[in-house]
Amino acid sequence: MAKTNANANFDPTTMFTPFQMPGVDVETLVAAQRRNIEAVTDANQLAVDGVKAIAERQAEFVRGAVDQYVAAIRDLMSVTDPKTGAAKQAELVKSTFETSVANMRELADIATKANVEAIEVLNKRVVEGLDEISGLAKKT
Repeated sequence: MAKTNANANFDPTTMFTPFQMPGVDVETLVAAQRRNIEAVTDANQLAVDGVKAIAERQAEFVRGAVDQYVAAIRDLMSVTDPKTGAAKQAELVKSTFETSVANMRELADIATKANVEAIEVLNKRVVEGLDEISGLAKKT
């Protein structure tokens, strides 16, 4: 049995018909709200995409780190000279720290990019909305 959508024939522009006031274009207001909702939806999707990109990149970092640690442990286990072992450990710590900083920087860049894109969508819609209001004010 096919699902039916009870709201399939719903027209939001007729909802306010009994309350219409002179000089208020309900269809224009509903269309503006629809564009607002679309902008918020688009911004949310950009934010979700950013979170997804961060999670995927973090998983890649973890896989790479595990591979590096396994190789480093093998390398350290083969060292018989304490001085060489200490130098290799220091090198490993330095390399791990530098990689961690670079990874954090990359994740911050991904998050910043996603946030900027989402905010740009909302800013654009706010400017459009203000232009719409200005246009409506000029008509009356």
